[in-house]
Amino acid sequence: MSDLFSVAPTPPLAEALRPASLDEVIGQAHLLGEGKPLRLAFQSGKAHSMILWGPPGVGKTTLARLTAQAFDGEFIALSAVFAGVKDIRAAMEQAQLNLDQGRHTILFVDEIHRFNKSQQDALLPYVESGLVTFIGATTENPSFEVNSALLSRAQVYVLKSLAEDELKLLLKRAQTKALGSLEFEAQAVDTIIGYADGDARRFLNLLEQCASAAGSSGVQKIDTEFIQNALTLNSRRFDKGGDNFYDQISALHKSVRGSNPDAALYWLCRMLDGGADPRYLARRIVRMAWEDIGLADPRAMQIAHDAATTYERLGSPEGELALGQAVIYLAVAAKSNAGYLAYNQARAFVKQDKSREVPVHLRNAPTKLMKELGYGHEYRYAHDEPHAYAAGETYLPDGMTEPRWYQPVPRGLEIRIGEKMAQMKQWDEDVNQ
Repeated sequence: MSDLFSVAPTPPLAEALRPASLDEVIGQAHLLGEGKPLRLAFQSGKAHSMILWGPPGVGKTTLARLTAQAFDGEFIALSAVFAGVKDIRAAMEQAQLNLDQGRHTILFVDEIHRFNKSQQDALLPYVESGLVTFIGATTENPSFEVNSALLSRAQVYVLKSLAEDELKLLLKRAQTKALGSLEFEAQAVDTIIGYADGDARRFLNLLEQCASAAGSSGVQKIDTEFIQNALTLNSRRFDKGGDNFYDQISALHKSVRGSNPDAALYWLCRMLDGGADPRYLARRIVRMAWEDIGLADPRAMQIAHDAATTYERLGSPEGELALGQAVIYLAVAAKSNAGYLAYNQARAFVKQDKSREVPVHLRNAPTKLMKELGYGHEYRYAHDEPHAYAAGETYLPDGMTEPRWYQPVPRGLEIRIGEKMAQMKQWDEDVNQ
């Protein structure tokens, strides 16, 4: 009797529109176009292990399912978030039963980067023996997150976020198959595409929310105002600990180094919009000032530090303006990595060099005994010398030649620093002649 009252659940729009064949897949033309790697792999008739690496909502699970369909295999899916070694063994037992019945198994592990080393190692024997064809999906760089042994046995395919025109194709498909007569103004479509951020699943979920809200409101045409009022629009996709995070901070740093204030502002705002911690960004901005501007413009360090302090006092969003102006200043400031290079060279030298004694004339002599031993003897007090410089004096350990690590660049304040260093070198040479 219960069957009379049971209602089959309505699948989400993203599931209802999941492609049933390779030709229905939207996006990934660099892999699925004619003559492209994945297309050729499907046409070869022979399955191989692979890792699908890309952001959320770009078709990783769909491609895994289509692989099983294309090669007429049994499909077993595991989520690395919930599964453990016990689940892997159970899946392998099922794969053996499939093989006994003449069926090959495609094992799909979603979010493979969530498996630890032992869990990944547990897969190896079965992948090596050919019992299963392994397909892993990950949003993280497999070079860092997947064991080298497993990685060496799988081809890595990099999937990309869907472009605007591809999401518009997806909208047409949704209108044809699921949304009925519901219309969207062009600006409304652009708004949804912006918030989808290249994620097809997120895009379809937003469309589904629009359809539901429009149905309850009696609306037939969706405009931007309706979207803003009816939908909860979360921040764009942003991974606070993965590749996307470090790629964007790299882009910010390189835009500052490359003296492009607009690009620097863009990446700063992208990270803030995505939920990056402004305190972390403030620390990185201070680092940029010391690493890429250095003594060419010492004001950069002060401005970066003041911006970080301002954010600590004002918080968000007011304090973010200070960070924005700091990256503008750093981008347009004179650039020098001379101090950064000199420091790294000195650290490297000290790390591999022996422990050299402090020259006697530079040693501290707070006691009578130390003075009798010659500590500090013949030390020349620079302030008593012409130009407050003890020409010809040595300050390095005995037997160590001048390394000349610091080489000021001909930009900003370092022009003057370079001139001063050249003058001091000349005074040293005059004394030693």
